[in-house]
Order: sequence, then structure tokens, then C-alpha cells
Amino acid sequence: MNCTKEKHMGRGPEQQEGFRVYFHSYLHGGTTSLLSTIIVFPVYKTIFRQQINSMPVQQTVRELLKEGPVKLFRGMAPPLLMKTLNGTLLFGLQDTLQQHLSRSSPHVTGTAALPAVAGFGAGIVEAVVFTPFERVQNVLQNSQNDRHLPTLKSILVWLKAQRPASGYYRAFLPITARNSLGSCLYFGLKGPMCEVVACQGLSPLASSFVSGTLTSMAISLALYPLSVLVANMQAQVSEEAKGVRVCWRMLWESRQRSLTLLYRGGLLVILRSCITWGIATAIYDRQERRSG
Repeated sequence: MNCTKEKHMGRGPEQQEGFRVYFHSYLHGGTTSLLSTIIVFPVYKTIFRQQINSMPVQQTVRELLKEGPVKLFRGMAPPLLMKTLNGTLLFGLQDTLQQHLSRSSPHVTGTAALPAVAGFGAGIVEAVVFTPFERVQNVLQNSQNDRHLPTLKSILVWLKAQRPASGYYRAFLPITARNSLGSCLYFGLKGPMCEVVACQGLSPLASSFVSGTLTSMAISLALYPLSVLVANMQAQVSEEAKGVRVCWRMLWESRQRSLTLLYRGGLLVILRSCITWGIATAIYDRQERRSG
């Protein structure tokens, strides 16, 4: 089918062909993430402000507009670099793991579990590599840090002076849980979802877009509390570093033990997911089909 990587499964073991397949997966993943990040960054910035300040979306948008376009795109360089590298690693490594698993465990080749297992492994590696990037990004985008840490260089110097657990690898455990579960569900569900959508008569491009949108929408809403926890843990630099359980209790209390307040910004998460992963899935699957 068009939405999965089954086209790779029957290939021979030739080294040159294997290298070409791996290279395309990494290249296509990076290109896809670069384009989608540029498009949705203003939406991401709005969501981040809501997660930190717990403000209604209208007030958040007014605040960002008042600050102007320069401030709106402040902090874009780290997420742009991070997301491009992230997509390169995530899609490429998931494809690599899936092919290795299919050869080492031929009895599970072609099952729905194979992409999910490979996605889970890729998500763990993704967390190890990119937690420092996310930490820098969240510190940059928290306007409360502007006076003490006004530049990227000052932030890097401060983080380097801290222990890893309170510096670059702050919130590593919730990030690992979020990324591994999210990648597992995305790669496990998007293929079957695409088949269902394609049966409605949509084109391959539209089927990929809709499947990526629906899959990521469900994942984003399910894992949204982890994203809020990560943003609040990583954005602060002045307080003494606290553990995950303590930070979760403080977050829950600050939201008045209300799921409604905890999920503030959830509607924008749906919008961001629709744009980001719908476009990402459509672009990636199209590139894979053209190179196949």
C-alpha cells in the first residue's frame, strides 16, 4: 500500500541498495520536519505561552501581537534545528530498526506491531539526543528569563554550569515517556488508518494527510499532560530543581486540580497536530513513493 514501508521488505541484502533506502528515509524525514516547523512555529509559540501562563488563547494571541514579529519568532532557531534533526533521526531510525527487525524476526514481518516497536525504539533514542535542544528552546521562549538570560549564549553558559539532571537533561524521564509512546502509536497506527481512509476514495496524498492528522490528533490529546509538565519543568531556571513527582503535584495544584485548566491550549494542540503531522505524513509518504 502507499502509506507504509512495505516496499522495503522484499529487497535483497545488497549493500548499495540498503544504503540508498536508509539515506532516503533520513533525508525525507529531515526535509519534512523543516517545512512543517516553519509553518507552525507561531502556533507552537502560542501553545507554549498558554502552558506556562495558563491564559486564554485570545489573551495569549494579543500578548504575542503586542510584542511584535521579532519577539514572536524569538527562539525559532533551536526548534528549527531540533525539529529538522529530529525528523531526520525519527523517520530514518524507525525505518532502519523496522528493516533490521524484519530480517531478525521474519515471523513478525508485515504485522502491525513491527512499525510500532521500531517507533518505540526510535522515540527513546530521540529523547536521549534531543532533550538538551528542547531545554534550550523552552528557556528561550519563557519571557520571564529575558532579564537574567537575554541571549542564547548566556543560556548555554548557564546550562553548562549545572548538573545534567537540572541543566540540559531537565525533565528527561517525562520526555522519554512522551516520545517513545508517541512514536510507537504514530508509526503503529498511521498505516492502518491510511488504509481505512484510502477506502473512501481519496488520493494517496490526501489519504496520507488525513491519516497523519487523525493519528497525531489522538496522540497529542492523550499525551498533552506530559507536554505541559515538560514545558513547566524546563522553562524555569531560577528555582531549585525538583523531581518529576513534586513538579507534577505543583502543576496539578496550580491548575486547581482541574483537567479543563490542565488542558488549556488543547484545541491549539489539535490544530498544530493537524498541520504539522498531516503535512509531514503527506510529504514523507509522497517522497517515499517517488523514490520507491
